[in-house]
Amino acid sequence: MTLLDPGMLAYLIFFGFMASFIDAIVGGGGLISIPALMATGISPVFALGTNKAAAVMGATASFAAFLRSGKIDGWLIRRLFPLSLIGSCIGVLVVREVPPDILRPLVVAMLIVVLIYSIVKKDWGKTSTYHGVTRRMLVLSMVVALGMGFYDGFFGPGTGSFLLFAFLSLGFDFLGAAANARALNFASNVAGVTVFAYCGLIDLSYALPMGLAMIVGAWCGARTALKHGTGFVRPLFIIMTTVLVGKQLLALFE
Repeated sequence: MTLLDPGMLAYLIFFGFMASFIDAIVGGGGLISIPALMATGISPVFALGTNKAAAVMGATASFAAFLRSGKIDGWLIRRLFPLSLIGSCIGVLVVREVPPDILRPLVVAMLIVVLIYSIVKKDWGKTSTYHGVTRRMLVLSMVVALGMGFYDGFFGPGTGSFLLFAFLSLGFDFLGAAANARALNFASNVAGVTVFAYCGLIDLSYALPMGLAMIVGAWCGARTALKHGTGFVRPLFIIMTTVLVGKQLLALFE
């Protein structure tokens, strides 16, 4: 670890807070934190590992806030959580061998579908219709949890959007979907940071101050979502998904 100057500390704290505040509500915090870390001059692979280390701290705070609120479905998450962990570990290991950009065109197409559906279905997620899952839906949910865990470890952009969309499809309202999505995203972050740490790809000098700011930002974000409810989460979800689509399209045609 190296001692950072006050200007760099303020920079990391500001962007860490903003990234986790957004991420706790609808995901997409990596759109802020990863470019911010790369702008400091550290290598892209260290930026990814350092971001995971900081993000897991924020994810812990938002997960705890939503858990205390009672918005997380404990029965369902207990069955999906381990699969998200396993999927993320596999994803991080695979990304060391295979370039993740091969997924970009598919991700852009999927995000556009998610965005259009969320805009057109104006009442979708307004109220919860979730009353449990059938055996078939549970199996499908387990496949999605494993797949999204793998995707988060392998590539990452849009994980929060895809998870939120998946829980909306089960009948949760936007707030409930956001809460449960945070739980699975926490699992994939824990697994991802474990593998990155094992590979020595984390700069703790940057990760610790950014992570501490992310704890505060995530807690504030989760409390804001719980206070303002679905009417606040839905438009923010649409905005962040639109930004994510734009960023991935730009990267696709660079």
